[in-house]
Amino acid sequence: MSTIGIRYILLALVATIFPAVVQARTHSIPRLDPYADPKHDVYNPLRYIASDTLTAIAFSLILAVALSQTWCMVKWGAKYMLAMTIGAYTFAFGISVRFGLHLHPQSKGLYIVEYLFVVLSPCAFIAAVYVLLGRLARYIECDKHLLVSPRKITLVFVSSDVMTFLIQAAGGGTTTANDPDLIMIGSRIFLAGLALQLASFVVFSMIYIIFLYRVRFHEPTAWQMDASQKWYDDWRALAAALFVSCIGILVRSVYRTVELSEGFGGHLSTTESYFYLLDTLPLFVAIVVYMPFWPGRFIKLRDTKKEQESGIGNVN
Repeated sequence: MSTIGIRYILLALVATIFPAVVQARTHSIPRLDPYADPKHDVYNPLRYIASDTLTAIAFSLILAVALSQTWCMVKWGAKYMLAMTIGAYTFAFGISVRFGLHLHPQSKGLYIVEYLFVVLSPCAFIAAVYVLLGRLARYIECDKHLLVSPRKITLVFVSSDVMTFLIQAAGGGTTTANDPDLIMIGSRIFLAGLALQLASFVVFSMIYIIFLYRVRFHEPTAWQMDASQKWYDDWRALAAALFVSCIGILVRSVYRTVELSEGFGGHLSTTESYFYLLDTLPLFVAIVVYMPFWPGRFIKLRDTKKEQESGIGNVN
């Protein structure tokens, strides 16, 4: 899964971003003062001047999470979370491009790079979350309470994530054209990809909620199996982290879907505060929540307990 995640992120970004940047540079024309009236500047795709302060804060926080997840993966494992970590790095890169947009607010090329990296990187977060639920269900030996088997959850939902990612990438590439009709077609394709991704994640979230309900009321032993442990070693802490992560992703997905339905010149798209409050912040929460509850730590902890109970842990 990790290899697939890395491949579809990198290949699609290369296929959509760099041709678009070349096209944007080819059709550049003289512009007026970009700082005079950015709200009504037709050459400014953001319709505002990106704040360096907010960019620096967001970039630092996202990069810190990416580095921390890398450290956690080295220390505790959980390579199935690699897609999320890679996505955090690419998301941080997308945020960093806003420094360039502050200096060159009329640059279509920079905007294309920033927009595609920021909008497409969270697909990797979603893919990791899909895989994690199956791992969690097997971890507590309650996978029978999933509406879909862990293997099928990974196959079906990750496949849908890849599909919606490619749809968004195709739409994003088309919106970089200079033909208004192609831009409209591209935005509709992009919106379709976002809507399908949102629908898929809503279904997944419902499956997760039903799973927790069933375990809570039908598997009391499994529900309480870590009750004697410290709260941060209890599997329910990881379950709560996954739930919070889902909420963050849902908030962001709804925002992006509504934003694009308004069009690139809509109120949500042209207001910087909405970008940070409804996109960057929820996504930050969705990935930082795993720092104190890194999945690899829980799974290794459970495996160690099993070895100790069977006497394997006494053999050096």
